[in-house]
Amino acid sequence: MTLESTLLARADSTCELCGAGEALAVYAVPPGGDGTAAQSALLCDTCSFQIDNPGNEDINHWRCLNDSMWSQEPAVQVLAWRMLTRLRAEGWPQDLLDMLYLDDETLAWAQATGEGQSEEEKVVHRDSNGAVLEAGDSVTLIKDLNVKGANFTAKRGTPVRNISLVQDNPEHIEGRVEGQRIVILTQFVKKN
Repeated sequence: MTLESTLLARADSTCELCGAGEALAVYAVPPGGDGTAAQSALLCDTCSFQIDNPGNEDINHWRCLNDSMWSQEPAVQVLAWRMLTRLRAEGWPQDLLDMLYLDDETLAWAQATGEGQSEEEKVVHRDSNGAVLEAGDSVTLIKDLNVKGANFTAKRGTPVRNISLVQDNPEHIEGRVEGQRIVILTQFVKKN
């Protein structure tokens, strides 16, 4: 069964946010949507365009979140939270946000893109050259690093794919090196 057919069955062939039945496509929920149904949603063109293009929201279109925010699918909950957060200045989205409960893991996923944070509040991760790092990026080590507790040295030039950002510390990222998940200082990596 393909991802699209799985989502069509889960969503009853309608957009999981607004309920539209036309122009549906798989939407990988960032950051790092892994191509599974658990990290994807079935959305119409209108919803996916407005999610990806802040400032182009039709406020009345998003009144559908009153229903879809109660979905049991974490990917749909994340998208509903992000849009309600983006639109909260309108008044009614803030009321819905106050009612919406997300478990800690789902809330962390929803907040991972920085939606709803001001530019000053956002934690920005930068590599040794000042390039902004995003979750899912690939980096290369620029220095040999002794990995404490794992008894090996991560060699200079080692690629680290699909990194995760440590949300409360802009100087730390996480990645897998030699099969071990380790914390790496951003000053010792460069973005690929």
